Amino acid sequence: MKYSQARQGRIFIIRLEDGDLVHECIEDLARAKSVSAAMCIILGGADKGSRLVVGPEDGRATPVNPMELVLDNVHEVAGVGTIFPDENDRPVLHMHIAGGRNDTAVAGCVRKGVKTWQILEAVMIELVDTKARRVADTATGFSLLKP
Repeated sequence: MKYSQARQGRIFIIRLEDGDLVHECIEDLARAKSVSAAMCIILGGADKGSRLVVGPEDGRATPVNPMELVLDNVHEVAGVGTIFPDENDRPVLHMHIAGGRNDTAVAGCVRKGVKTWQILEAVMIELVDTKARRVADTATGFSLLKP
């Protein structure tokens, strides 16, 4: 385990509107407000056609071959994520959501493009006094958090 410490900064209350892409809007706001690190929670609706990363095809194969799921209809969703800068100092959101419709549930990463259905509410809590960042890891192909 590796860790570091941070303090809480500003808190942003966000409403994403119909058709907004979750990761793009949250990263755009972070850049506009000079937020380099944060934690985020989200809740609302994901639209039909939203794309989720739903795991690796083979959990131990390298390189990792991610699977993708396209939502076939509107889903109620809740999620949590973090923002940390990449190696070019751009804030990057890593968020997973769980969603459901009727008696079916799905979960995955929003990076491929989750579209807002009507409204999504989010809270972004800025983390200050941290040097944590995402660093490319050649072994996994991921950008890993370096606390």
